[in-house]
Amino acid sequence: MPKVIITHAVAEIDRWLAGSADRAAAIESASGSNVTDYVAHDGSTNVAITADVADLEQMAAMLSAPPPDALEKMEQHGVVPPITAYVQA
Repeated sequence: MPKVIITHAVAEIDRWLAGSADRAAAIESASGSNVTDYVAHDGSTNVAITADVADLEQMAAMLSAPPPDALEKMEQHGVVPPITAYVQA
């Protein structure tokens, strides 16, 4: 199962971290598991998420066109586009 890294900026780190359970649930709904959050060490508002992904097409579809409930959560958590995904080679 390949590992995926998702990166983006956020409005506020603490606000984003407070949504960890919602974020994990959304990623798990798109075939992800072992979801882990990371914050930039340089103090910026850049973040990363890693997950093991069983279905890369399903994850790509969710990231390119998030369902309305996911978009709402992203806004609540302060996600700032663009969102970039990296897939383990």
